[in-house]
Amino acid sequence: MSTIKTLPLILSALFLQFCSSEPQQPNVLFIAVDDLRPELACYGADYIHSPNMDKLADQGFLFTNHYVSVPTCGASRFSLLTGNYPVSTVQVGNEAIHKDISGKPETEIPESFVHHLRRNGYYTVGIGKVSHYVDGLLYGYTDSIGSEYEMPHSWDEMLFDNGKWGTGWNAFFGYADGSNRQSMKRQVKPYEGADVGDNGYPDGLSTQLAIKKLRELVANDGSPDADQENQAQVKKPFFLAVGYFKPHLPFNSPKKYWDLYDESEIPLSPFPELPENVHKASLHGSGEFNGYQLGDEKASLNAPVSDEYARKLRHAYAACVSYIDAQIGILMNELEELNLDDNTHVIIWGDHGWHLGDQMVWGKHTIFDYATRSTLIIRPRTKDQRPKTNDQSISYVVGTVDLYPTIMELCGIEMPYAGDGESMMPLMNNPEMDTWKNATFSYFRKGISLRTERYRLTKYFRNQEPVIELYDHNNDPYESKNIAQDNPEITDSLMRIWEKGNTGLYSSK
Repeated sequence: MSTIKTLPLILSALFLQFCSSEPQQPNVLFIAVDDLRPELACYGADYIHSPNMDKLADQGFLFTNHYVSVPTCGASRFSLLTGNYPVSTVQVGNEAIHKDISGKPETEIPESFVHHLRRNGYYTVGIGKVSHYVDGLLYGYTDSIGSEYEMPHSWDEMLFDNGKWGTGWNAFFGYADGSNRQSMKRQVKPYEGADVGDNGYPDGLSTQLAIKKLRELVANDGSPDADQENQAQVKKPFFLAVGYFKPHLPFNSPKKYWDLYDESEIPLSPFPELPENVHKASLHGSGEFNGYQLGDEKASLNAPVSDEYARKLRHAYAACVSYIDAQIGILMNELEELNLDDNTHVIIWGDHGWHLGDQMVWGKHTIFDYATRSTLIIRPRTKDQRPKTNDQSISYVVGTVDLYPTIMELCGIEMPYAGDGESMMPLMNNPEMDTWKNATFSYFRKGISLRTERYRLTKYFRNQEPVIELYDHNNDPYESKNIAQDNPEITDSLMRIWEKGNTGLYSSK
């Protein structure tokens, strides 16, 4: 946008910043990225083109060992929004928010941290997939757009541009010609690289919607031109959440992002085999991936896909990551143009990881590192709160449950209840502190997994043996061999910590 057009907005923001008698509360830009494992240049994947997220990591804090509570979309977001580990089988499924939050009257306990921000003076706007339902409205994949909100008390506005796809779910599984997985009865490939612009796929439209909303928020922040109806919003800080679809399947993105890569140079998985001393029940047969029925090959636990196809799929995933990185860059440029960057906390969160052929799996839905470890970058609003040197990585183990209290502390708001997480602000203030808990828990496949700095210990509540798995990340970073049977003392010691994460979700019966 031109300088002439943006000048009134910039002056408006400057007027509020320098003429207000009270310090401004910080804004929050929260970016949720579906299926974003830490496959970025800032995490060491130097073949990935991710300059915008890398820049935010340089300016802020890069959490290199962030783990989600549940490696599936809806349940991971439920844990994020409530700050709690799952305590029921409902809470490890994609319908967790729908079944435990939707349709209920407002109570003293907020339904989410967004609700709590709203109660404390924030104007809250959601765009795209923030909770589980991709536009915040409850309806099935093939239904017409619903009217009931998934989180009825959290949002002042919940927005989405359906574009040529017509509904949110059609857009989520959409292809560049306006078709979708449902309309094509799954007779589709799991990837596409159409020669279209950014707005040829839904995430580009979400970016444009976010830019429009940012400009509205600035225009209504005290400008004498703001109308009376919007004056109720003018002095409120905002929480803007943008939920991007990619790199979730199908791996579709504009061709120009595919062209960033030479497919022959895309690295393959360092461990595309079954782990030793592990039952196949700990993994899965890549059912979601195989649901795209025109894929070049089928994945299974019986044999890996060919190297050629694996490279194509990893190329497609990388292109999607670069597509989303570009959208984040557009948002960050807009923040700067509107003079909001020095009063806006920026958080990038991946809702879980994804096996890209690792351990013979294509998908999430395991409690191995590849599915539970995801991207987390926090760039505080002011330079004083940011690291003194670039590339401030925090290697301590943190969990998604720690984000709720962290966001509250960043915004100067008290926690409404004692959740399962702890604020990460002490780590950001002192990345070398030695009192951090340095452990977190993940839940899925009838199992509970403890992740510490060195070890992953998992116990499954099932009949298939072995039910205990232990991995030593100092010697086995790819979790290729379960060593529990040969290390009973380590296993017993870690089980005492593991018990703290046993929420009663599963029973031994």
